[in-house]
Amino acid sequence: MKAYSIEQYQPKFKSDWDNFVASSKNATFLFYRDFMEYHQDRFEDFSLMVYKKEKLVALLPANRVGDEIHSHQGLTYGGLVLSKNSRFENVLHSFEMLLKFLYEKNITTLYIKEIPSIYHQIPSQEIHYLNFILKAKLIRRDTLSVIDNQNKLKFSGSRLEGIKRAQKHALTIEATNDFENFWNAILQPNLDKKHNANPVHSLEEIEYLKEKFPNNIHQFNVYHQGKIVAGATIFETKNVAHCQYISGNDDKNTLGSLDALHDYLINKVYDKKRYFDFGTSNENNGKNMNAGLQFWKEGFGARTMTQDFYKIDTKNYNALKSVLK
Repeated sequence: MKAYSIEQYQPKFKSDWDNFVASSKNATFLFYRDFMEYHQDRFEDFSLMVYKKEKLVALLPANRVGDEIHSHQGLTYGGLVLSKNSRFENVLHSFEMLLKFLYEKNITTLYIKEIPSIYHQIPSQEIHYLNFILKAKLIRRDTLSVIDNQNKLKFSGSRLEGIKRAQKHALTIEATNDFENFWNAILQPNLDKKHNANPVHSLEEIEYLKEKFPNNIHQFNVYHQGKIVAGATIFETKNVAHCQYISGNDDKNTLGSLDALHDYLINKVYDKKRYFDFGTSNENNGKNMNAGLQFWKEGFGARTMTQDFYKIDTKNYNALKSVLK
């Protein structure tokens, strides 16, 4: 165990961090520093780097709130980022040392929202198992609506009817680098009206992220008679096309705009991608489901996966010492 050491992330480690993310077995572009730091003014970064004999073997994207660490409140998912060569024993020792490091820094609690398995390059659920050993508390479980493109289901009748309405109204769909039209004319007004809320990303932030990650962030808009009526913002990773934002104007059901858009995305743009992830339909910290939204997603053949959120007491790190026999 003396071979392992922990370093808190500093800007001078950016290249090492990003290179590790690029070759990791369970990371996505959300873990690159340019993505993590677009909202650095909102979070106190406490990301950690795990070394074995001076070789980087794991990362923990994280922020600090008092005596608690979160991985990561500004990201959709988090947890330990691992190399493709990581074996179970290495992950075990890395996590033990990381928790011990936090405990000795008077950090009492580590919160992890797991990376859904569809985002893994290869199997990577070591921490899921170790949470059981640590008696981690499951504090939330969200659902994701996901299409497996290797096992597609047929669209429902209601979704097919929506697509026909879109054809009748001669809607057009375009990929664009212009986010402003969708943000200002569709997304922001809808969120403000329905939820009195703002998008997670401001227009300036999504434009910045698009510039930094042009191959991962994409905007698709739907037009009727030259006017935008709907759109979707896609976050693309190696295995997954994820709908970060979906929104349409008040005529979306009459026009079939969102049905046509997602038929186009699923069957033409991302048909070779292993998974199409609509994201969650949960409300109230996972305790409720938006029934209408879930029904709509399942109409495209999406089915349910889960994402777990855990609370870990760092003082329990010693429980990991007795795992291997």
